[in-house]
Amino acid sequence: MSMPTVKVIGAGLAGSEAAWQLAERGVQVELIEMKPHKKSPAHHSDTFAELVCSNSFRGDKLENAVGLLKEEMRRLGSLIISCADATRVEAGGCLAVDRQGFSQLVTDKLRSHPNITVLEEEITQVPEGPVIIATGPLTSDALSENIGTYFGSEYLHFFDAAAPLVTAESLDMNEAWWQSRYDRGTPDYINCAMDRQQYEEFVHALTTAEEADVHGFEDKNVFEGCMPVEVMARRGFETLRYGPLKPVGLVDPKTGREPYAVVQLRQDNASKTVFNLVGFQTHLKFGEQKRVFSMIPALKNAEFVRYGVMHRNTFLRSPKLLDRYYADRRNPLVAFAGQMTGVEGYVESTASGFLAAVAMAAKVQGRPLPVFPRTTAIGALGLYISDESVENFQPMNINFSIIAPLEQRIRKKAEKNLAIANRSLEEIDRLAEQGV
Repeated sequence: MSMPTVKVIGAGLAGSEAAWQLAERGVQVELIEMKPHKKSPAHHSDTFAELVCSNSFRGDKLENAVGLLKEEMRRLGSLIISCADATRVEAGGCLAVDRQGFSQLVTDKLRSHPNITVLEEEITQVPEGPVIIATGPLTSDALSENIGTYFGSEYLHFFDAAAPLVTAESLDMNEAWWQSRYDRGTPDYINCAMDRQQYEEFVHALTTAEEADVHGFEDKNVFEGCMPVEVMARRGFETLRYGPLKPVGLVDPKTGREPYAVVQLRQDNASKTVFNLVGFQTHLKFGEQKRVFSMIPALKNAEFVRYGVMHRNTFLRSPKLLDRYYADRRNPLVAFAGQMTGVEGYVESTASGFLAAVAMAAKVQGRPLPVFPRTTAIGALGLYISDESVENFQPMNINFSIIAPLEQRIRKKAEKNLAIANRSLEEIDRLAEQGV
């Protein structure tokens, strides 16, 4: 009996990773993507693994949970992480990428893999298995409705936002300087200082600016990790100074002192011609973004190549519907991956696609399912989204609190986290040797 072809629906981060892992294990894959014929409101390019929000995969140190998750994926042959490493741009202790170069590299690798056939069409119904559905939080209306019918339950949802991009040549560097916070690593961020009066005027303008109409939007439905800057500003005058405008660890070379507030810009491409406003997710109208953000002294003549946008993200009630391998509890040959399962973040989405694919390959090849325990970040994520004891399920980034604690007590947080990471990587290396 021949091995069945596995369909992967959606070529975002999770779908791209899933297709690659299946193909690398000798499984024939149909990767089905509705672009370029149809795009979601947040997508612009025709390439796979398009980064619609930040170009950062966040922290890269093992003392950071997402740094651990990335290292686990590296050691297990992740397509997404290897392409991110290959297109890396400097961002201090973070893994940030050249947005276009990264997506193009992922696309080229997938299209050239002998076990992957790419089909450009929209899927509007849940196919028969084996299939991995990784259509993301912006799943098309038709398929989204059909998934609801398939499960007989409604999606949950929250709102997500993206930050604006500006050109480097339009910045006033007399009002800015290069530095990483606390001078860690190389000086990879452009820092734009504001004094108290400038900050007060900025906050006032921000809290009174006209917002774009986003159907169904309420502040309480915003995911904390992508909180629009104007929503943060409404929480209190000092809120931004403890968030994206935090001045701690930065010294303005013009004054030799810590500024009252600082806006940081991170490079968005390898040539350092485009920068994004770190933490400035927003749903202000485009004209208002130009007016208000140009009040930042270094951005007074800024050229915006992309304004911030907000969109509704949908996700499943996964603990009731999916198992630890992101598969339908009723039908293990129908799996889901990515943000629609309730994992939050680029790396977490990639990890869900990885685990769903590794498990699916084992199923169609008649092999035992690999066990990623809670001591690993990959395993902890799968166990979190499938934990039926979770009462108010919400999307979550990877964090050490969902990974199994150490048996011994270590007081210092950094040392404790590093010990958890080392324990996890020993388990990952063992799984890699077994050829999961």
